[in-house]
Amino acid sequence: MNYDVIIIGAGPGGVFAAYELMQHKPELKVAVFEAGHALSQRRCPIDGDKIKSCIGCKSCSIMSGFGGAGAFSDGKYNITNDFGGTLYEYIGKKHALELMRYVDEINLRYGGEGTKLYSTAGTRFKTVCIQNDLHLLDASVRHLGTDINYVVLENIYDYLKTRVEFFFDTPVQTISTIDGGYEIKTKDGAYTCSECIVSVGRSGSKWMETVCQDLNINTSSTRVDIGVRVELPAEVFAHITDELYESKIVYRTEKYGDKVRTFCMNPKGAVVNENTNGIITVNGHSYEDPAKQTENTNFALLVAKHFSEPFKDSNGYGESIARLSNMLGGGVIVQRFGDLIRGRRSTPSRIEEAFITPTLNATPGDLSLVLPKRILDAIIEMLYALDKVAPGTANDDTLLYGVEVKFYNMEVEVDRNLETKYPGLYIIGDGSGITHSLSHASASGVHVARNIAEKH
Repeated sequence: MNYDVIIIGAGPGGVFAAYELMQHKPELKVAVFEAGHALSQRRCPIDGDKIKSCIGCKSCSIMSGFGGAGAFSDGKYNITNDFGGTLYEYIGKKHALELMRYVDEINLRYGGEGTKLYSTAGTRFKTVCIQNDLHLLDASVRHLGTDINYVVLENIYDYLKTRVEFFFDTPVQTISTIDGGYEIKTKDGAYTCSECIVSVGRSGSKWMETVCQDLNINTSSTRVDIGVRVELPAEVFAHITDELYESKIVYRTEKYGDKVRTFCMNPKGAVVNENTNGIITVNGHSYEDPAKQTENTNFALLVAKHFSEPFKDSNGYGESIARLSNMLGGGVIVQRFGDLIRGRRSTPSRIEEAFITPTLNATPGDLSLVLPKRILDAIIEMLYALDKVAPGTANDDTLLYGVEVKFYNMEVEVDRNLETKYPGLYIIGDGSGITHSLSHASASGVHVARNIAEKH
């Protein structure tokens, strides 16, 4: 065998798996294959001046590379079982939280010291939410910020680079079983290992599907989250973000009984593009450094759609809506809330005259031509509900960027060790469909690494 362990994907799951293996079994020969660039080479060409929108890079530096899609996503580590994935269903709630706290300790040790840990425990805002038929989920949130998160990743890479062999810009094409282990093929050749950890994240969802088909591993895929990213003056949510930073608020609509939730809240942050499999969607992030902060806060409003038989392609449904947005707007569309509820498209002049400066150069347009009515109705109802606890949310000049889509990888059939039916083949992180967050993905990497270390 070329290696004892091959890790496919250098996102949080893969990185923490490699780190933990080196803590317990530094003598193991470990390789990490990553489709994207090394951290120092990850640069999005959008500068707001010469290049204002996505140019469709072969490898999206926002989505791929060392650190994964989480490298530039605000560095929020939510320590909770209430959201972020279902890892606890496999390893137990207590153990899942222990692993998330362990990951937090490592982040602090490698450059995150001094960053704040927020908590919803004992907050008066939870009562205010309940009084207005909104529900605040419990969590502790470590906010590193995009800038400090980068430093942490840099330091972890410095530790790993002399202990683990990294292959960047080297996407894995196939995985196949061989006597005593696995063979992976890349454009540069084939490599073998006795144990293989697959951690390809959301951006590797299509590739993961083909691997599961080739190896006849059972999967299920029934969910996709579709919505918009809201941007408004930071003062509107300041009384919430100053205390909690990240607030996960869930609302059940009166009209359809659908659940809408806030997601990825970025106080004084910026709205950004994402390129997933050639489709341009929207996201957001913020910095810990006050000098890099903006005057706006942004967050997503997402409606979860669960599909039943015979429909099997929930991600395809989400992609088709995102493609429609790209068709109409050449990328991301932005619309004032006031224009949306009046049934008119936003124009460049209406955006310019608004009492808020957009942080993303998006195309003014009409989201009602893109989003299905049921989803749009839910978003509008949620904005009015949030306006009761954060007055100003439903102002005319509140900006809505569309579309934001959270693709959920098919949930892969694994056991409590996150091991497939093939001994020594593990599927972890967001690529497994089990985790949907930095903290859960990182914890899954630690969990598998400890399991492998015990066997050696």
